[in-house]
Amino acid sequence: MTQTLKVIIPMAGWGTRMRPHTWSKPKPLVSVAGKTSFDHLMDMFKSLPDPKKAEFIFIIGPFLGEQIPIYVQKNYPDIKAHFVVQEEMKGQSHAMWLARHQLTGPTLMVFSDTLLNTDFSFLKNEPADGVAWVKAVPDPRRFGVAEVKDGNIIRLIEKPQTMENNLALVGCYYFKKGETLIAAIDEQIKRGIQLKGEYFLADAINILLEHGAQMRIQSVETWLDTGTIESTLETNRYMLDHGRDNSAEAEKRPGISIVPPVFIHPSARVGHSVIGPHVSIAAECEVNGCILRESILDDGAVVDDAVLTGSFIGRQARVKGKTTTLNIGDNSSIHF
Repeated sequence: MTQTLKVIIPMAGWGTRMRPHTWSKPKPLVSVAGKTSFDHLMDMFKSLPDPKKAEFIFIIGPFLGEQIPIYVQKNYPDIKAHFVVQEEMKGQSHAMWLARHQLTGPTLMVFSDTLLNTDFSFLKNEPADGVAWVKAVPDPRRFGVAEVKDGNIIRLIEKPQTMENNLALVGCYYFKKGETLIAAIDEQIKRGIQLKGEYFLADAINILLEHGAQMRIQSVETWLDTGTIESTLETNRYMLDHGRDNSAEAEKRPGISIVPPVFIHPSARVGHSVIGPHVSIAAECEVNGCILRESILDDGAVVDDAVLTGSFIGRQARVKGKTTTLNIGDNSSIHF
């Protein structure tokens, strides 16, 4: 790979399945396992062939999207980043088309709520025109899937009615030439291939395949999702089970009992509580007199005298008292 790799990440959606947290911040800035979803996503790119030379294009929304450039400039000042605003939610292909002037040469596209355990270093010598990452699933009918013959993709199918094609598309694609993808999207738009007012990337890829592009699959074992509250809590559990646990440090704090795995940020203040399993407590949180299980507390959350299981507490939210399950957004205050 001699040309600069372009990494494009669409993140302009409304994040409705992550309400109420996405009323005050874009979905990639929601906390999971002690870091934002955005941070975990950026960690994936450390295995790129030459990560320091990659260019990142972020497709952001008109509502709260301005938080992304601020976050990138503060936390990733050394990356070369472009920001494109998608004013109207016309789908994945439309998002790519808006960034058409940047998408020349090798291009990697990853959806912002897709977290994979994969090694991108092979892209340096990838001979195919494109690669789609997939994972075999028991029931493919609620996913997009790849129909494959001899390792090559014949076509992509959205939400198949049958079970024989079980390779679910996980939201990560590589194109040897971004220009050919943009040409396929142009054709998709001219043909009017859309669903409910949105242009889906799978249809543009099928046009590429119609024109003879050779595209293969790359299988993954671990596919995590931060698109809903339930899936984010599941991802939190997985990450704490696989490397994000800091129970050894947390157990040194006086007056608390730890049930591993957990993540407690060093700046969080926790006292007279039982924490775990699978609890993440972010920076500047305060927890007193609580029993917390299977839950996430975002930055600055305050929880007193509560027993919470399967809960997601937003930034600077305050909870006092009660045994329950809660999903409350930023700056909320609940007293029982």
